[in-house]
Amino acid sequence: MKKIFGGTETKIIHYVDSTFEPEDSVLKWARELGDRKGLPSIHVGKMDGLHLEVLTRTAGAKKAVEIGTLGGYSGISLLRGLGPEGRLYTFEMEPAHAEVAKESFQKAGVLNQVEVFVGPAIENLNKINKFGPFDLVFIDADKVSYPAYLKWATENLRIGGLVIGDNTFAWGMIADQQFEAPEDEAAVKALREFNQTVAQGGRFRATILPTGEGLTVAVKIK
Repeated sequence: MKKIFGGTETKIIHYVDSTFEPEDSVLKWARELGDRKGLPSIHVGKMDGLHLEVLTRTAGAKKAVEIGTLGGYSGISLLRGLGPEGRLYTFEMEPAHAEVAKESFQKAGVLNQVEVFVGPAIENLNKINKFGPFDLVFIDADKVSYPAYLKWATENLRIGGLVIGDNTFAWGMIADQQFEAPEDEAAVKALREFNQTVAQGGRFRATILPTGEGLTVAVKIK
């Protein structure tokens, strides 16, 4: 699945790609490795990877958490923002995906900065509480668990830390009232709760970037 920036395939997308050059040879290799290994093509888009790096740098983050490793593409982007002294704790449900991610991290020269946890993130996150508070939490995993992941992040982020949630337009369904499948309805309801909580819950100041997928960015203020 081709991830596009801005929601529509237009000359703007080609301008953005040629000007900002979001994907270098290492990221391209990681993306293609995932394809060769049969991973689902749901990694972040090229510009979203760049967004992650820039946001991580802007926050001055050194300790980050990623929920949803997949093949390591987004993790490499986060680690570039964290810098050589940074540390990434990343959580992946599928063992095969985690192995592909480790190959990607090795190729990028950042494997020694990563700790990969395999299994349900909701069960494993508490294993890293002692390393907090964290500077950034990136959420890009099962959508129905976004509110639970946000609860953990709220408790384990420093003031001024970032929560970033991907796919928060719910594939264009975020404002829909009727759904063809129950699983779509469940995902949309969870994503609405996630967005509502960071936007109006009082603990964060938040916005949503109008990427093709929707990227919610929230700063913890109290």
